[in-house]
Amino acid sequence: MKTFMERKLKEAREHLGKGDFAGDEDALACIENLIFRDPDAARFTVTELEEAVHKIFHKTRSRLGILQPLMEDPQVTEIMVNGPFHIFMEREGRLQRCHMSFDSVEELEEIMRSIAAQVHREINELQPIVDARLPDGSRVSGVYKNVAVNGPVLTIRRFSSSYMTMHSLIEGSAITHMGASLMECLTACGYNIFVSGGTSSGKTTFLNALADYIPPAERIIIVEDSSELKLSNVENIVHMECRSANTMGRGQVTMAQLIKASLRMRPDRIIVGEVRGEEVMDMLQAMNTGHSGMSTGHGNSVRGMLQRLETLYMMAMSLDMEAVRSQISSALDIMVHLERMDDGMRRVVEICEIAGYEKGQYVLNPLMIRDENGIFRKTENLLMQKRKAELKGGNHVCRLREMGFIL
Repeated sequence: MKTFMERKLKEAREHLGKGDFAGDEDALACIENLIFRDPDAARFTVTELEEAVHKIFHKTRSRLGILQPLMEDPQVTEIMVNGPFHIFMEREGRLQRCHMSFDSVEELEEIMRSIAAQVHREINELQPIVDARLPDGSRVSGVYKNVAVNGPVLTIRRFSSSYMTMHSLIEGSAITHMGASLMECLTACGYNIFVSGGTSSGKTTFLNALADYIPPAERIIIVEDSSELKLSNVENIVHMECRSANTMGRGQVTMAQLIKASLRMRPDRIIVGEVRGEEVMDMLQAMNTGHSGMSTGHGNSVRGMLQRLETLYMMAMSLDMEAVRSQISSALDIMVHLERMDDGMRRVVEICEIAGYEKGQYVLNPLMIRDENGIFRKTENLLMQKRKAELKGGNHVCRLREMGFIL
């Protein structure tokens, strides 16, 4: 079959290259004729021939080649290519291996170069790593063969044109009605909220759902490495995205630069998509200047995330640890931690208030936790920092009192 495929692929490229096949239907019909009318076709089953037709079609008509069907499948959220012969996908929260494979390293590399070219980036042996966003918003990470031991690596995190609301998260048991109501009040009152979790734990999804609770009269500045957040209820919004340097090493725009720029735009609230490096210092300083803020980061627990923020802060500026911890505790009000469970579901496991910093330790006040039975429940603790809720007043204070979070 491999020799037959190689011959048919060459013929298809010759025919499609010189013929008038502007439409995909005409191109598909041409490929079907080339394959089914070949005398050697009798050696293969109809299923094998149909797979050959679709494989050659995608190789000749799509920039993503054999990955195109996966990109068109709405159930697929992530595509992982580990070398030319090992392709995996995440469908409905579960990892699965795909039956398809590239014919060679060169074919996979050609796809990677094509993807990079779509967004005016390059990937080659001199620039072996590329991070980009496709025109549809999907995030792409590629590593060339001279860096990846088992061959070129390509990861595509699919972009969804729709996003999950808090109602959807409640229906999916990611959070309870009480947990959602608590987060609605805290968000609307302007508490600084940080969402932590591991890779693919649903941090961005949760932050996007929280953003629906932002009062529509506010002016919002969003800063992201790759654009993912979508706010539908706010009109006065500025959305900025980082930019990598060009081939000459020029033109880079970092997240830290954008956060600094956002402070001059009269924001009511600054949302930082995800912090990974020295921009943590600028984000925390922004939250300490009276601006409400929201952000996400990779961490394995609330305390683990706080320790990571300390490390990232000290990468940007060498300060005494006491000063760093004091900055973090005064900037952040609420930590929300998410985890991806064994069944593939993403769930909120803790909502914790940072109530201050005393005697070298953060004063953590868990408000809701997921217990050993998997039940997300309210603790006996009250919200200690009530000032923002009381300043906002109105219905939010009443709701917090009804739920038992304030007296």
